[in-house]
Amino acid sequence: MTMILRGLVAAIALFNIAIGLMFLFNPAGAAAGFFIIPDGGQGMATLRADFPGFFITGGTFALIGAVQKDARALLVPMLLLAIALTGRFVSLLADGAPPTAFPPMVAEAVMIIVLSLTYRNFGQRR
Repeated sequence: MTMILRGLVAAIALFNIAIGLMFLFNPAGAAAGFFIIPDGGQGMATLRADFPGFFITGGTFALIGAVQKDARALLVPMLLLAIALTGRFVSLLADGAPPTAFPPMVAEAVMIIVLSLTYRNFGQRR
């Protein structure tokens, strides 16, 4: 079971790192997939800074957790994703629930579940 969880966490890590790299090297293209419209040079700079910061950091710590079987490293992506998911729930309450709101919420929830199960599994092995 541990090997399966490590593989899933590594896949989550690589997925998030890839998203972060897309925002770094093709911010306008990545932004369109996230329903974001950059506003001028500063908007592009924000896309290149904040989104890679979120996704690459979370992915890197997930990868560290998977490779080193380090449960503590998994806390970083779990917290980042939990905060993002909370923001999405706030948006549902504040702005309504378009059909496009749910797929990212499901993806974030699934990643949180996998990371949490792995955290628990790794913690039992210490």
